[in-house]
Amino acid sequence: MDDLPAELRDLLATRYPRRTPMTAPTYRSQLGDFSSVVCFKAVIVGVEDTLGVDGAAVVFTRAGKVRGHNLVRELGLTGSNPPTEQIASLLNAAIGHDGTRLAAVTRSYDDGENVIIETQDTVCSAGEPQGSDRRCTFTLGAVWGALEAITGRTYLGEQTESVLRGGNSDKFVFSPL
Repeated sequence: MDDLPAELRDLLATRYPRRTPMTAPTYRSQLGDFSSVVCFKAVIVGVEDTLGVDGAAVVFTRAGKVRGHNLVRELGLTGSNPPTEQIASLLNAAIGHDGTRLAAVTRSYDDGENVIIETQDTVCSAGEPQGSDRRCTFTLGAVWGALEAITGRTYLGEQTESVLRGGNSDKFVFSPL
């Protein structure tokens, strides 16, 4: 986060202060703002049981996109269109270790017309065995929505690599539409 402009760093620190489960809660007075990864994964499995894997993927990706758009709006970054290489640190400050801890956003870069964003330690992959076919649908959606809101462009997003299937990261590729 140190490589961000001071004004943006201060805004992010105000909106997403470094938190631990023991800090003063914003939304819940007794338990704080964090919830168990185990409980979140139970929601995923329950929705998959109800809607099927593909139906659940649509729901979680869309929910993530809404979250990503709202996050960027809350941060005042809508349409800011920073260089692609800076997007990872912006997102990581909000949803990484010092933010909501959805995922560590480790890298963002251009590959031709495509934007690539790499993540690690996603809530979607947590607790999954190696070789699992679990997809990072909510995380993909959150990054996708944030990218669209930041850039003002529309993309088609897909996960192309997974830490669960031999990748070094959960890699998301966004192709402009």
